[in-house]
Amino acid sequence: MTETIRRIVLASRPAGSPTPNNFRLEEAAMPEVPDGQVLLETIYLSLDPYMRGRMSEAKSYADPIAIGDVMVGATVSRIKQSRSADWRQGDIVVAYSGWQTHAVSDGSDLRRIDPAVAPISTGLGVLGMTGFTAYAGLRNIGQPKPGETVVVAAASGAVGSVVGQIARIQGARAVGIAGGPEKCAFVKNELGFDAAIDHRAPDFARQLAEACPDGIDVYFENVGGAVWDAVLPLLNDFARVPVCGMISHYNDDGLEKPSTDRFPASMKVIQQKSITVRGFMNVEFIDQQPAFLEQAAAWIADGRLKCREDIVVGLENAPAAFLGLLEGRNFGKLVVRVSGER
Repeated sequence: MTETIRRIVLASRPAGSPTPNNFRLEEAAMPEVPDGQVLLETIYLSLDPYMRGRMSEAKSYADPIAIGDVMVGATVSRIKQSRSADWRQGDIVVAYSGWQTHAVSDGSDLRRIDPAVAPISTGLGVLGMTGFTAYAGLRNIGQPKPGETVVVAAASGAVGSVVGQIARIQGARAVGIAGGPEKCAFVKNELGFDAAIDHRAPDFARQLAEACPDGIDVYFENVGGAVWDAVLPLLNDFARVPVCGMISHYNDDGLEKPSTDRFPASMKVIQQKSITVRGFMNVEFIDQQPAFLEQAAAWIADGRLKCREDIVVGLENAPAAFLGLLEGRNFGKLVVRVSGER
């Protein structure tokens, strides 16, 4: 019997919020492995907000996924078969093989994982792209100084949780913004933030101001929308704002929605207070990744850097989990366990 693989492809482009109909689960023949390449078996698949942008045709930093193509995504995979001198069967690697059970790689995009350092799933989170994104944005743009106040949106998530912890390690105050009492309790009590504010609270803006009596020196932007509106008047002179994402707007897709034009008011404050607002992609700082991995591993070992994972079992459940991610239903770094670790 011919071996098959399973994969999830983009069936159609979403208009506004994605639905399950935008995805399709398929079976295909197991790919052949050319000389110099390897066959990967996916163990864990990372689900991340940026994938929403790749589903649309709008111009962005990366090409959109074509209709019928496999959904993109980072994975932790096992090398099932190797025809490369550089890789051995059984090696555990971080890859970019997408929403599928198996894939072929020439090895150029692979990174070995040492299972002795931390659970291998962390290669997609605190020791992966999201952890490095937090480190790079905070180190290069936020540049917190001891005693300053760092505020981060989506503070219980994969990026935000690391931002706040690193800020604390560097001697700054960390104030997290999260959705709901359970997430706020985790951010403050488990991750050690100085304060955690529920953005769903009716008096959210007042609570945030009380948590930042000396204003905000660094705001790590992951959300936009009403959270930005509450943060803006609290920004200090010469504040720094690394812009990592705007998840509250990812489903807009140019659709008309009743809203207030925030641009003039935002630009006025930015100009008057000499605030630095800089968008970034972690690939800009990729040369810093080895230093990050070494430092983060040491922080994990001494207990100063913690993580929480939200693990969904089964590739077929990836679409529903992804839709939940866009609505904030996940709690921690969202990954899909596609196969056993063995």
